Order: sequence, then structure tokens, then C-alpha cells
Amino acid sequence: MRIVIAGGHGRIALRLERLLSAGGHEAVGLIRRPEQAEDLRTAGAEPVVLDLESASLEEVAEVLRGADAAVFAAGAGPNSGAARKDTVDRGAAVLFADAAERAGVRRFLVVSSMGADARHPGDDVFDVYLRAKGAADDAVRARPGLEWTVLRPGMLTDDAGTGLVRLEARTGRGPIPRDDVAAVLAELVDSPGTAGLTLELVTGSTPVTVAVKDVAGN
Repeated sequence: MRIVIAGGHGRIALRLERLLSAGGHEAVGLIRRPEQAEDLRTAGAEPVVLDLESASLEEVAEVLRGADAAVFAAGAGPNSGAARKDTVDRGAAVLFADAAERAGVRRFLVVSSMGADARHPGDDVFDVYLRAKGAADDAVRARPGLEWTVLRPGMLTDDAGTGLVRLEARTGRGPIPRDDVAAVLAELVDSPGTAGLTLELVTGSTPVTVAVKDVAGN
């Protein structure tokens, strides 16, 4: 499979790229800065310099043409202000979904956030972030042309992955290593039975492959 990943230099994305490459897939990572390219090559991915905050719909669609799946794993980052929560966490996600439809890419995964809600109250930057992620999720889920899956991890950590997770429509809050988020994404990419599902993810007791098969069966 050829899988295009938005936010290709992110900490989850780099882990995902390594897994996909090791599994024999062709991973393509969108990056904002040329100096990030070597990190992607080391992960086994093809880097493409394309800034989703300034790119046109057709520019993004051109990169997506011929892909089997698209993964939105981009984010403005914890030190960004409210404005970039809208332009990246919402706007870039919507653009990426628009481009996937334009390019005929049906399988579409979103790395969202637990608590994402377009109607989330509050004025803090994190409140704005949750509203932006929720609005992006809503925009993706409204597209009948996409076989979408929205993944909402709990508190992200850099602990070593255990390969044991809880993946359900509602899990309750909890931590999850980025290693395990990437492992779940790698399974979800090729699990069309999870299309149309919004899933929460925390550390648990079920092996990743079994957890994904369980939700696909439901």
C-alpha cells in the first residue's frame, strides 16, 4: 500500500512510517521544512515538502493521487497559539480530507484527541484546540466519499510501547505511549472494517492486532 501521512515529521508519524516501511508498505510523509527530510528517509519514508497551511487543494490532491490511504497526523503543537489551532488542527485536516476526495483516496484516518468536541466550552488555548479537533472530526465524518476512522488517543507519553491497548468507542481517560498509537494506526490503515468508527485509545490489556480486529468485527 501507498500511504500518505500529513504531519510526517511528528512523533507519532515517524513511528508510523517506520512500522509501515518495515511491513513492506510505501510511506509518504508531508513535511513543512526541507531539513526534516532526512529524518523521514531514516524512518523509511519518502519526504514531500508541502505546507498544508499555504498549499492549494490541487497541490495536496496531486500528492495523494495513487495512494491507497491517507493519515492526518499533523498538529500545530503544544506551544502554538489559538490561531494555529484553527489553521492546522482544523483547517489543514479539512483541506487534507478535501484533497483525498479530489484524488479518489477513500481510506482516511484521523489522529484526533480524546475530548475533541466542536462545542467544547472555554477560552484557554487547550479549549480552542479541542474545538478545532472536534470541528475537523465532524468535517471528515460528514464525507460519504471517505472510508474514515477517527482515532482519539488519551494522554500521549514517550514511554516504550507495550503492545497492549484498550480500543473502544468509549474508554475513559488514561495514558497511551506514542509507540502504541502508531502500532494501532498501522493496523487500522488496512482494516476497512473500522470505517465509520470513532475510537478512543488508552493503555490496556489487549494486543493491538486483537483490539483492532475486535472493533472491526463490531
